[in-house]
Amino acid sequence: MNTQGKVFKYPDNVDTDVIIPARYLNTPNANELALHCMEDIDADFVRNVKPGDVMVAGWNFGCGSSREHAPLTIKTCGTGCVIAKSFARIFYRNAINIGLPILECEQAAEEISAGDEVKVDFDTGIITDVTTGKTYTAQPFPPFIQNIIKCGGLLASLKKGN
Repeated sequence: MNTQGKVFKYPDNVDTDVIIPARYLNTPNANELALHCMEDIDADFVRNVKPGDVMVAGWNFGCGSSREHAPLTIKTCGTGCVIAKSFARIFYRNAINIGLPILECEQAAEEISAGDEVKVDFDTGIITDVTTGKTYTAQPFPPFIQNIIKCGGLLASLKKGN
């Protein structure tokens, strides 16, 4: 499984209220939520993101509340992966549960720039900054978690009997 796209870069401590502001949580529709992804920190994100694009962030990405809306909104926008120095624990698990690929790689998160083209191989954990030619190695998920993500999330995986 791979993704490739343009980088949107964010700082440390991006919380779930920044990813999807609470004022929009009155709808269960993921497509409606996705219209507001990152709008309080990056008003142009939703207009500019394309399928496969990559978010790169600092420490503690997804801190704050435990809502699954945050990774679901990122995934629904078409984001192919989030690379961060670290993830808040509940966001990390919620991302896996809804099938959003994430990788922790401090060096990649530090060195990759906004607007760079990045390719990610989830099976190996290899992150390639196509713009600079530099590669980084993240710890890939074990096969059973990769399967959950490939199936589209935990519930989809269970329905398929995986």
